Amino acid sequence: MGMISEFKDFIAKGNAMDLAVGVIIGGAFGAIVSSLVSDVITPALLNPALKAAQVEDLAGLKTDGGILYGKFLAAVISFLVIAFVIFILVKGINSMKKKEEVPPATPAGPTQEELLTQIRDLLKK
Repeated sequence: MGMISEFKDFIAKGNAMDLAVGVIIGGAFGAIVSSLVSDVITPALLNPALKAAQVEDLAGLKTDGGILYGKFLAAVISFLVIAFVIFILVKGINSMKKKEEVPPATPAGPTQEELLTQIRDLLKK
């Protein structure tokens, strides 16, 4: 029975649930980013650039020894595009968060009594 109760305690802790939610949201976010890259950015930007460089079939490039360096280059380019898209998304989210933050309250000035005391002291001089 001790192991089952320990397992219940482990699952009930916030860390395990936060991790589970993070993994699920990460998977869904990954699908969104992959779709953005493959369905929007690649056809709009990457394919025209590859055609201009005359390497439309980048993944099919290989050496005489059978090394598929084109596939590796395609994976590197895909990674860089995905990393750049995530960078732009995170930068946008961070700028939205900064706009939502309330600026710190300005320090309160002297109270009415303090001002009257200062005026009284100045008049005495």
